[in-house]
Amino acid sequence: MKNKTIFTLFAFICIALASFDAQAQKFSDLDKSPMDAAAFPTDYKDANKLIKVIYSRPQLKGRTLAKLAPNGEVWRTGANEAAAITLYKDMNLGDSTIKAGTYSLATIPGDNEWTIIVNSALNTWGSYFYKEANDVARITVPITKDSKSLEAFSIAFDEGSNGVDMYLGWDTVRVKVPFTN
Repeated sequence: MKNKTIFTLFAFICIALASFDAQAQKFSDLDKSPMDAAAFPTDYKDANKLIKVIYSRPQLKGRTLAKLAPNGEVWRTGANEAAAITLYKDMNLGDSTIKAGTYSLATIPGDNEWTIIVNSALNTWGSYFYKEANDVARITVPITKDSKSLEAFSIAFDEGSNGVDMYLGWDTVRVKVPFTN
């Protein structure tokens, strides 16, 4: 009888500890604006990247682009934390040379053009802490419209005529950002 009591007590302790361990970790649900990355070259097996952006992908979900990324206001270029752009070698954006490194990426949307901003501040939530004094480079580029609407904000890269072209797309808006060597 004594062995049965000890065994029962031991089993109870093991179950209690196993339950405690299983509940010790809290895993969050899938983010409503999941994080993604885009890089060039686009072949993920190619370790010789020139540029990479890590960003979150908000979705329209019946809302307008103007509500989510208002014209004339600095936008974090995605959702959640400001997008992070890494250049693996010095590159030019417009008339500015950007040293290899990691920066935040912001934009100022407009009806006909967007201003693209590379900023030295890192690990910032949204654009709430944006300071123009930390800008490393700015360029204003025209937008184009596509007949296909993108539900989720997207970034892609392609080889440019003298470097790498970054494309931003959301709803029917498309923005081409040329990074040159």
